[in-house]
Order: sequence, then C-alpha cells, then structure tokens
Amino acid sequence: MDLFSERRLDDGVLERELTLGDVPGILWTPASASPSAPVPLILLGHPGGLGRMHARLSARARRSAADGFATATIELPGGGGRPRLPAVDEARADLQRALAAGQPVTDDIVDRLVLPLVEQAVPEWRATLDELLALPEIGGPVGFSGGVVAVGVRLAAVEPRIAAAGLFAGSYVPRSTFDDARRVTIPLHVLLQWDDEGNDRQLALDLFDAFGSSQKTLQANMGGHTGVPPFAGDDAARFFARHLR
Repeated sequence: MDLFSERRLDDGVLERELTLGDVPGILWTPASASPSAPVPLILLGHPGGLGRMHARLSARARRSAADGFATATIELPGGGGRPRLPAVDEARADLQRALAAGQPVTDDIVDRLVLPLVEQAVPEWRATLDELLALPEIGGPVGFSGGVVAVGVRLAAVEPRIAAAGLFAGSYVPRSTFDDARRVTIPLHVLLQWDDEGNDRQLALDLFDAFGSSQKTLQANMGGHTGVPPFAGDDAARFFARHLR
C-alpha cells in the first residue's frame, strides 16, 4: 500500500490518499493517533464514486476522528476511475428498465448487479485491512460502516477482525446474502429509511431478522433515501464508541 497526498485538515485530522495495487482510497487519522497510542479503525463503505462521495465520507471520517477513531475507504469495483464492469452495467440498465416499467426486479437482475461487486470488493477490503493494521498508529478493534449492504454483510461474515458493523439497509440484496447474514454474530446497528425510494422495505426487515447476532439494533426513520435525520449519525457514533473502545 502506498500513502501520498498528505494534508492536515483544520480540526487536526490527517487525510492521506492511498493505493493498493490499482485500488484507490483515503485514510483519515485523528491528531491523537501515534505509535505509542494506536487508535481503533472504522472502514467506511459507500456506493461507488470516491470523488463524488468525498465530502460525505470526509464528514463521517471527521466525526469518527473526534471520537478517537481512524477511518479508511477504498473505491468500489467499477466505480470512479476504476475499469467498468460491463456485466454490472448491463444489470443496472435492466434494473432501471424494470423499475420504469413498473415490473418486478428479478433475482437474476439482483444477482448480476450485486454479486460481482461482493466477490471483488470483499477481498480488496481484506487486503486493505492487512496493510492498515500494519501501520503503527492504527490498532484495533475494527468496525465497518455503510456501503453496499451485501458487501458489508459478506465482510462481516468472513473477516474475524471486524468487531462491529453499522449497515445501511434497504438496497437490493441477492438471496445468498441471507446465508451470509446467518453467519454474522458481531454487534450490529442497522439503519433503515422507511420510505426509501425504489427499495424493498420488507426485504430489509427480513434480512435484519436473518442476522445471527445476539446484539442487533434496527433504527428505522421516516423519509426517503436522502432524508436520514442528523441524530441517526449520533446514534451510530455511540454504537461504535461502545464496541470499539
């Protein structure tokens, strides 16, 4: 992993761009982080387009830094300047046509849209985590927050270093994600926008029910995809403070 383009933000947070092979990303560390006082780490998921998402990711990172956590993110396969995934693009077009026509979204469309991202992104996240935990100013435990929910569920199921996860429910998930969910036993905080446009609320509720965790919380708020209330971020921050300190 290469770290470059270092800049200190006005609250003392250090922001560094990173690359792992051809995968770009960003690492944020609080001013308190040092080899003598390594800090926990939260991996920040997102739906792709690192440049487009930078402002929102930076805000999440700075809030986490205020709580004493480092954060990092990487670009999703096919997102931003990474090579496109033609099969995923085709499935996305099929999804949009089905929604526009008022037709059901089939399992085949969802599998073709999501599974290639899961199969490629999860190993990339794990390789990135290897490199991040080798930095002297970053210790553990590790959390995962947000992103494509199927990616987060698979990562929580297979990566033992993930101690807690905050997931954004409501997006389409393959049926195989339910098998992954049954293997997840870490503490979970799941955020659901009750009126999220174009997403299947019942599917999100069924997925929450499938998680094998004994400590799991579902926070459902009224409103659409962009109507997440400010206090929901505070609740998520308290969740990670409980489980990563």
